[in-house]
Amino acid sequence: MARYTGALCRVCRRDGEKLFLKGDRCNTEKCSVERRKYPPGQHGQRRGKLSDYGVQLREKQKVKNIYRVLEAQFRKYFEEAAKKKGATGETLLQLLERRLDNVAYRLGFALNRGQARQFVTHGFFMVNGRKVNIPSFLVKPGDVIEVAADKRQHLYIEESLSRAEHRGRPEWLELEAENRKGKVLHLPTRDEIPLPVQEQLIVELYSK
Repeated sequence: MARYTGALCRVCRRDGEKLFLKGDRCNTEKCSVERRKYPPGQHGQRRGKLSDYGVQLREKQKVKNIYRVLEAQFRKYFEEAAKKKGATGETLLQLLERRLDNVAYRLGFALNRGQARQFVTHGFFMVNGRKVNIPSFLVKPGDVIEVAADKRQHLYIEESLSRAEHRGRPEWLELEAENRKGKVLHLPTRDEIPLPVQEQLIVELYSK
């Protein structure tokens, strides 16, 4: 599947805020957003104010970049969210949060979502005792996600868990760090999704 392979720091600078695409590096003085607080490119420092459409588009791009999904897949998530009861924007974020690569990141098994996706595709995780290598697999309440037995002592898994302590963990997930195991307690609410986004702008964009 196609994916973005360019510089991740340029993505954050284009959105004008930290999206934590590089994990802990984003909290250091090496973060490009801290060093150059303007969009990338030759005319980055001279860009004018965005139109209403531009603001809505930028919000959609921000969410796509955070979860590392492309346009076609993102639109499918939106269409699925629109069919469900409740606020479409909140349901959209809920679907994205339920992706296995995101859950692995939230539990602390990876430093960032990009690394989590790689771990999933390489068969690092099991869901309810069965190996799953599809990053977009949607977990549900009661699902148990654990690191495969032959990967539990992997250096990157141990490093990720040790660094994830300061990051915090959403209340809809439960972690047994020693057993390299996590559980989905319930579907995430909007208050439990710590993202600096205005999802209603995305709904307005797709409703035009």
